[in-house]
Amino acid sequence: MDNHSYNFPSDCTPLTNSKSARKPAASTVVNMGNAGNCPPKDYLVWSLCNTLYINFCCLGFMALIYSIKARDQKTQGNLQMAQECSDKAKWYNILAAGWNMLIPLLAVVLLVLLLIHLSTSQGSFDFFGEDGFQHFMKLFSW
Repeated sequence: MDNHSYNFPSDCTPLTNSKSARKPAASTVVNMGNAGNCPPKDYLVWSLCNTLYINFCCLGFMALIYSIKARDQKTQGNLQMAQECSDKAKWYNILAAGWNMLIPLLAVVLLVLLLIHLSTSQGSFDFFGEDGFQHFMKLFSW
């Protein structure tokens, strides 16, 4: 149906009155900016977990500070500064998680070594015997 053969209601008017005034449809391009460039991660949950664990030298707290800074910079649109803070938060989280795993691991290793030492013939003693405590204290005397 053409504009000329259609009777429009009184409250509507056609955009064009003739066929020649029509332009061919064109495509619309929407620029999304840097679609391939993702905003940096802020590692906030990981930092919060490391902070609540209360580790050596407050590394988790430092990671939390940089995570919050990274999130703030990301919301302000400063992606370069957000990336720098994100990298610092990530490394503080790695250090904090390393310390969090190292201390219990060392305790387990020391316990295993103590049990191995006590199981040998020279280091064994009777825990419930008469001289058990004295033999145990000899292990730590010079």
